[in-house]
Amino acid sequence: MKRLLSYLYPIRKKVPSQYNGKLEVTWYDGKKYLNTKNANYSYGSLQEILKFGLEQINLNPISNCLLLGLGGGSVIDTLRSDFNFQQHITAVDIDPVVIAIAQKEFQHYNSPALNMVCADAKAFIHETTTRFDLIIVDLYIDAYMPSQFTELSFWKAILKSHSKQGAIIFNAALHTSNSKVLQPIISLLKANGFTVNIHQKVNGTNTLLVAQTP
Repeated sequence: MKRLLSYLYPIRKKVPSQYNGKLEVTWYDGKKYLNTKNANYSYGSLQEILKFGLEQINLNPISNCLLLGLGGGSVIDTLRSDFNFQQHITAVDIDPVVIAIAQKEFQHYNSPALNMVCADAKAFIHETTTRFDLIIVDLYIDAYMPSQFTELSFWKAILKSHSKQGAIIFNAALHTSNSKVLQPIISLLKANGFTVNIHQKVNGTNTLLVAQTP
């Protein structure tokens, strides 16, 4: 019923969150989205941005994926439906409300192929002993990325947790299009054997960093 009514007018449900303020689950034109006050979190422009990033890499040899920043889980659907990626995904989000929304509103549940972890991404990446072939970094509070996720200590931990085959995708948003922010990260990745491509204004907005091993 909500799907049908959404063709006439948007149907919104607001959910309070300690970390993200007011989250909004919206039905619009037959589709469901997760938004914050100033940003799309899932199933809108963000999904198209990350889909573009995934189109730049070869997923065939990738045996597992780490997603830092879950949102509603649209990148999971993109991997499964658009790229037929059936390998294991670990999705990390600090906000239990976001994880609950991903489960109840978008039907993502823990399974042998998906493990959703409620944890701080920085702590997780420093503590994990698992090595991942694909790491997707998509970490925001509303439209803002905490500065800790552009620090080299965080990216050194990313490299420690990468299997040295596959790829790293970083949704770097608008404010990091400035080379002063991205250049140290690019230099670190290149020094560790990655080929790095920067795609600006993907879907008309975000900067996307795509790093791959030969």
